[in-house]
Amino acid sequence: MSTLSLEKAKEILAKHTTEEHLFTHAAAVSAAMEAMAGHFGGDPGHWAAIGWLHDVDYEKYPEEHCRHVRELLAPEGVDEEDIVSIISHGYGLVTDEKEPTTDMEKSLFAVDELTGIVHAYALMRPEGMKGMEVKSLKKKFKDKRFAAKCDRELIQKGVEGLGLDLGVVMELCVQGMQAHEAELNLGKD
Repeated sequence: MSTLSLEKAKEILAKHTTEEHLFTHAAAVSAAMEAMAGHFGGDPGHWAAIGWLHDVDYEKYPEEHCRHVRELLAPEGVDEEDIVSIISHGYGLVTDEKEPTTDMEKSLFAVDELTGIVHAYALMRPEGMKGMEVKSLKKKFKDKRFAAKCDRELIQKGVEGLGLDLGVVMELCVQGMQAHEAELNLGKD
């Protein structure tokens, strides 16, 4: 059993995805997952790889998201455990195959949508990710018109599943994305 690396995850995603916004989302979720791994004592590289690949089937099968993950990843030698972890982020939304139960799975479920709000907020700030505070982010989170497509209830459900405060998860998301702000094109001077 080999651990999925971020390098391998990037190679695999590039075979199934062409849309730039999906790569940006993959990078954001990967960055957040890396920070979540640090919080939970997980392997940051492995968690980042899972985050990078979480939407591997989305571009080809948007109406059947998470239902084609196995057929795309198994031939690449991705462990069944990792495949199931990726599928779990769609639990109750697009699949009922696997409920998120591990810290990694619950983290992926929680940060998937949250990274969208952080990203949208960074884009509107003159300083991008630099100096972003949870207090300000929470105000944007409460404004349902801001990043309206990001499902707040889903984020809350994910955060509750982790047993953490929303502010803690937001802080980790921000820290992870700040560490990768250049890759996300969110580093402004």
